[in-house]
Amino acid sequence: MNTVTVTLVQQDGVEVTIPNAPTGASLMEVAKANAVEGILGECGGACACATCHVYVDPQWQEAVGPPDVLEEMTLDGVSHILRDNSRLGCQILLREELDGLRVAVAPPQ
Repeated sequence: MNTVTVTLVQQDGVEVTIPNAPTGASLMEVAKANAVEGILGECGGACACATCHVYVDPQWQEAVGPPDVLEEMTLDGVSHILRDNSRLGCQILLREELDGLRVAVAPPQ
């Protein structure tokens, strides 16, 4: 299985770099497995809770792509902290094109 490197910046500013994130996994799964603070994934990746909300670094937005309709509806529930680069980690599936991906963990709901 191929792997990529991803970096998540926690709310406290601590950067967690994961050098062996498996492609095909979601960013949320990888973040939880590596104890990234602020990524809860309470719905288990069903795109229903926004507890894996991240802000995609601007240089990665095009590669990650926009949210689909269901993800947009879920993100509406956190409109008070929503940004143009908001995504749910459970909906970002890691692939080779995302090697080096950088995101910031959104504040708690």
